[in-house]
Amino acid sequence: MIFIKKAQPHFLIQVAFVITAASLSMAASAHTEEGVAGGLLSGLLHPIFGLDHLLAMVAVGLWGAQLGMPAVYLLPIVFPVVMAVGGLLGLLGMPLPFIEVGIALSALALGGMVAGNIRPGLWVAGLLVGLFAIFHGHAHGTEMPSAANPLAYGVGFIISTGLLHLAGIATGLLIRWPAGALAIRCCGAVISGFGVFFLASIAGIAG
Repeated sequence: MIFIKKAQPHFLIQVAFVITAASLSMAASAHTEEGVAGGLLSGLLHPIFGLDHLLAMVAVGLWGAQLGMPAVYLLPIVFPVVMAVGGLLGLLGMPLPFIEVGIALSALALGGMVAGNIRPGLWVAGLLVGLFAIFHGHAHGTEMPSAANPLAYGVGFIISTGLLHLAGIATGLLIRWPAGALAIRCCGAVISGFGVFFLASIAGIAG
């Protein structure tokens, strides 16, 4: 609310960059350590190196910034909360069909919402974000490294997801300027384009 109005875009971007850079600097040890430390580091880094997840998370932040209050903070809360539920389902081995398709569609649809500056009701936006969160969470819950501490990995993964949302929100603050609003919509189009590429790869057409 007050924070969003007063915060400068470059400051938020710097915060997101510094925290992300700190996580990247630990990449070497993230894949060799075990236990709580290894689980936390693996969880922090996994979303950053997964392009499909990264783009969807940034799109959530961008879309929230476009929609304004209260979506700007509710959508980035809905996604990790529902994602954690999906991760638990994946960890427990409960089946979920068309996971890869759902993840690809998340980039396509969320990017498309940003590109088109589409403004549905808050509950519709929350439902759409929550739906895609289930697929992302289930996929990563299933892929959770056996050597990692599951709880620490999950905490790290959610923190990293939140930082990606923050990066999207920080960029989305450019919407207050006409050129910035256009740039944000272009970012959405690029994300949506990657979603099409992901779907084509799943179908064996590309990649």
